[in-house]
Amino acid sequence: MKGKDKKHGKAKKKKMTQRGVLVIAAIILITGSVKLYGLYDKVYGSNVNLDQGDSTYLHIPTGADMEDVMQRIRQNQLLEDTADFRWLAQKKNYPNHIHPGRYKVDNQMSNNALINRLRSGQQEPVELIFNNIRTKEQLAGVVSDQIEADSTALLKLMNDREFLREFDMNPRSVTAMFIPNTYEFWWDASAREFIERMHQEYERFWTKKRREKAQETGLTPVEATTLASIVDEETIHDDEMPDIAGVYINRLKRGMRLQADPTIKYAINDFTIKRVLKKHLETDSPYNTYRNAGLPPGPISIPSIAAIESVLNYSHHNYLYFVAKPDFSGYHNFSRSHRQHILNARKYQRALNREKIMK
Repeated sequence: MKGKDKKHGKAKKKKMTQRGVLVIAAIILITGSVKLYGLYDKVYGSNVNLDQGDSTYLHIPTGADMEDVMQRIRQNQLLEDTADFRWLAQKKNYPNHIHPGRYKVDNQMSNNALINRLRSGQQEPVELIFNNIRTKEQLAGVVSDQIEADSTALLKLMNDREFLREFDMNPRSVTAMFIPNTYEFWWDASAREFIERMHQEYERFWTKKRREKAQETGLTPVEATTLASIVDEETIHDDEMPDIAGVYINRLKRGMRLQADPTIKYAINDFTIKRVLKKHLETDSPYNTYRNAGLPPGPISIPSIAAIESVLNYSHHNYLYFVAKPDFSGYHNFSRSHRQHILNARKYQRALNREKIMK
C-alpha cells in the first residue's frame, strides 16, 4: 500500500511540474505576444489623430533637422505618441533622409506610413494662385504665403537689375512678367525658382499670334501689358475693356497724352481716392500721364488676362475720351470731341457732389 501511495505521489508531482512548465510557457508566450503586439502597434498601428478632416499638410522647411520636424509635428498636434514616432524614425534612419516640402498627412496614418512618405520626399504640390495684384510688394507677400520663398528674397530679386537682365526686364517692367493664373509649384521652391518659372509662363503666354497682334498696334508685350494695367484699373466690366483700350490706342496714335487717372493714383500711391483733383495732376512722376506723353515706364498693376486680351483685340472706333457714368454703374460714357467729354464729365462731377464724394 505504501509503495502504491509513493508511486501515486511521484506521478502527481510530475503532473504538477508539467503544469508549471506549461504555465510558465504560457506566461512567456503571452508576454512575448504582448511585446510583439506592442512593437507591431508602434510600427503599423494608427498614430495620426486629426481633430478635423481626413487629412492635413506638414510643411518641412529647407535645412530642417529631426528636432525641427518634431517641433512642426507637435505644433500641428498630429500624433498621439511622438515618442513612438521618434523611435521608429531613428530605426529607419529618417534623420539622415529629411527632405523639405509639403507632405500630406492622412488621419489614422501609422508611424511607418508617415515616415516612409517623409523619407521618400513624396511631397504634394501647391496650387499657387495670384490675381488682383497691384505692386511687387503685394505680389511678394501673396506668393510667400503659399510657398517657402521669403517675401524679402522675392522682392530683392524683383528689384535686382542684374538678375532681371537675364529676362530682358528691369525693376519697373518686371510686373509684366507675371500672368495671373493658378500654377502648380513645389512648396519648397526658392525665390529664384519662382521668378524663373514665371518667365517660362510669360514666354508661353506670349505666343506668336499674341506678339503679332501687339506689334500691329505698335506695342511690345511689356507695353501691351502696361496699357492693360491701366485698362484693368479703369473698369470693373470685362465687356467694356476693349472700348477703353481703343480710346487709349487712338490717343497714342495721335500723340495725345493718355491722361489716365489710374496712373495718378499709382504715382501718389493711393488707389483709394475716388476723385482725382488738380493737385494730384501736378504730381512729379514718370507715371503721371497728364504730364508725360506715351505710356508709363511699366505696369501700374499686374493686369488680368482679360485686360491684356482687350488691348490685343481693342475696339476700332473714333472715341478719344471717356468718363464714368453718373449712375455709378461702373460703365462709362464715350465721346469723340473734347466738348462732349466736358459735358459728360460735369454730369459725373455733379453726381459725386450729390454723394458728397470729395476725394
